[in-house]
Amino acid sequence: MKVIVTRPLAEAQNWVTQLQDKGWDAIALPLIEIAAANDNHVLEEATDNAKRYTAIMFVSSNAVRYFYMKNQAVGGLNIAYSAIKNIASTAQPNVATRYWATGPGTAKALLAAGIPANLIDAPASDAAQFDSEALWERVRSQVKAGDHVLIVRGTTQQSSADNQALMNGRPWLADQLSAMGVRVDTVVSYQRRAPVFNSEQMVWIEAARRDGSVWLFSSSEAIENLCHRVPQIDWSSAKAIATHPRIAQAARRAGFGVVCESRPLLSDVVTSIESML
Repeated sequence: MKVIVTRPLAEAQNWVTQLQDKGWDAIALPLIEIAAANDNHVLEEATDNAKRYTAIMFVSSNAVRYFYMKNQAVGGLNIAYSAIKNIASTAQPNVATRYWATGPGTAKALLAAGIPANLIDAPASDAAQFDSEALWERVRSQVKAGDHVLIVRGTTQQSSADNQALMNGRPWLADQLSAMGVRVDTVVSYQRRAPVFNSEQMVWIEAARRDGSVWLFSSSEAIENLCHRVPQIDWSSAKAIATHPRIAQAARRAGFGVVCESRPLLSDVVTSIESML
């Protein structure tokens, strides 16, 4: 059984290697491309003033990498995680500032950027999910009215012949902070783009709807990109693993016949793959 990893390329390559080491036939088919944010000035101002915040919340590992890269032009699919580790010297944390991560991958990226482990807050390793809600349970006691929190996120760029629209993620955690009287700033450190498939990838996609392959989805946006690029495909015979209930809902809406929910940890994903044999 083939496992199709749909994360952005740098992350997908790491997952493919780990799955192959476990004996699975895994391939990378990134359904989201990552590139640096467009507004260099705003991002650099945020990084230069990071010490003034009570906490900085990062929505993903890419948010971390591009925040500390200071938006240098190395973007898109050519970024490798090993190269990103060279940014550690740019991270100069203030002991008064907490660094919030939505999951273990984001926490790992913060460590790679030079943030001390004792300043990083993330959901417990045995949390049912790694998301903003689980993070909030961990950090809500750290803030009070009048505090100042920065949220570092990405944005989705969609192009058409007539216009470009930027779409952002859920503002759930920002809403919780604002309700407590916490001042919230946001900054975009990277942008997500839909992929363009080559002929070989189109062959994979066509085959994967009927050959027993398992799609590994870590983003609802990835599913939307897939369906947008190949709207003619019927997924009713296809299998998917989704790393969050909301992603599973998106897979079912897209028509995937078998959808299994899993935490985004290698051991959990492998267990889910085995359950589909």
